Amino acid sequence: MKVILLEDVAGLGKKGEVKDVAPGYARNLLIPRGLAEEATPGRLREREHRERVQEQKNRRLEAESRAQAQLLEQRVLHFRAAAGEGGRLFGSVNAADIAEELKRQGFDVDKKKILLEEPIKATGRYEVTVKLFPGVKATIVVEVSGES
Repeated sequence: MKVILLEDVAGLGKKGEVKDVAPGYARNLLIPRGLAEEATPGRLREREHRERVQEQKNRRLEAESRAQAQLLEQRVLHFRAAAGEGGRLFGSVNAADIAEELKRQGFDVDKKKILLEEPIKATGRYEVTVKLFPGVKATIVVEVSGES
């Protein structure tokens, strides 16, 4: 019996996959627990339609992300922070600060997508990677200057 998985099932497959299983397994376990539904021709067409729509959406998002990455590559963010001897900052510049500055400049980037291994704690020029979409990354320059 063919079923469409509605959830990930250990040892069987992932959500959205069509699997051929024993009729008893489908009727007694998978379908009653809401883990799968019978793969009727109508449901298979619906699944294919959802996949096409999702694929189109992903292509559009990737194209938008690539365009945004080109704009971000040209950005230099300037931060001023209180610093002591040797350019050591009293605070730090972290991913949230960078995301906030990008938002001020018109880019909506989540702080979780800014790949900063640790907060910036010294003055200088840093290259920071921003992950916009799977396979699409941009490198921005962050300049931190100190104020005594």
